[in-house]
Amino acid sequence: MTDLDGVVYRGRNAIPHAVEALTRASLSARVGYITNNASRRPIDVAEHLERYGLEVSEDDVVTSSQAGVQLLSTLVPAGSTVLVTGGLGLSSIVEAAGFTVTSSAEDSPAAVIQGFSPDLGWKELAEASFALADPAIPWVATNMDWSIPVERGIAPGNGTLVSAVHQAVGRMPVVAGKPERPIFDAAVERFGAGRTLFIGDRLDTDIKGANDVGIPSVLVLTGIDQAKQVLAADQRSRPVFVLEDLRGLSEPYPVTVRRQDDDGTRYVTVGSATVAMRGHVVRVLDAGSDIDRLRAGAALIWESGLAIYGLDVDPQLYGGE
Repeated sequence: MTDLDGVVYRGRNAIPHAVEALTRASLSARVGYITNNASRRPIDVAEHLERYGLEVSEDDVVTSSQAGVQLLSTLVPAGSTVLVTGGLGLSSIVEAAGFTVTSSAEDSPAAVIQGFSPDLGWKELAEASFALADPAIPWVATNMDWSIPVERGIAPGNGTLVSAVHQAVGRMPVVAGKPERPIFDAAVERFGAGRTLFIGDRLDTDIKGANDVGIPSVLVLTGIDQAKQVLAADQRSRPVFVLEDLRGLSEPYPVTVRRQDDDGTRYVTVGSATVAMRGHVVRVLDAGSDIDRLRAGAALIWESGLAIYGLDVDPQLYGGE
């Protein structure tokens, strides 16, 4: 199962090697596409992916809108009126589930569900705030991503829009998307998944969420999080595997070799890269490749039990000076 933004594409452009790698993976395993982006319908996502040359059906896509509606159905009766703060990718899913969609708090909605749309403005956020003035009304957010990668760079995500409503009403929603469990449960149920691997580009959503539900996680360095974030990852957000790009899916993953001197100096070797740590000082001994150097450094730092801010870390590990 793979995330989309930052893994398969950025904006309208496919990420180099992603399509070829996923096509190859699909020859031996089912590939499911999981996205926190609630702005598009599953069919729209599938058609988008097909334009890159991937063979994808609507049934191969699980969105945070779908997970959000499943969560919503546990909170209010079937057929209830629901205020939708979002775009067609959310409202169409809510309507298809049998709820009555409204955009006005004056219609006395039984619940509010909020998802990302680039067209959302103050008026829509205000309507959600008006409805949520009643503390008994449930509030579901499809996801809480603070940012999204687009062609021109990093832009505000749904978390920033949810935060605006939160500041107005003084409470937080229940969340369906990564890293929360509902979207992973929906995906596992959809695909009948047994042995599963989850690929993402964000530690705080993709990796943390997969780890929390017990799915082995892969961080690919083509999106949001990079070497610095990997080295500083907390225990719940550490990936099992780190790949430079998706070509790594079909390559043997290198063994991590550990040893320790009598003076307490610890060494980790991955491929041709070796990193050493003595006390709070972390140094690169053999540079190797960028990705193996990062894997070795991350393993060493994570296993030390020490916080990253208390360490003297060799800049070679994160591209610094």
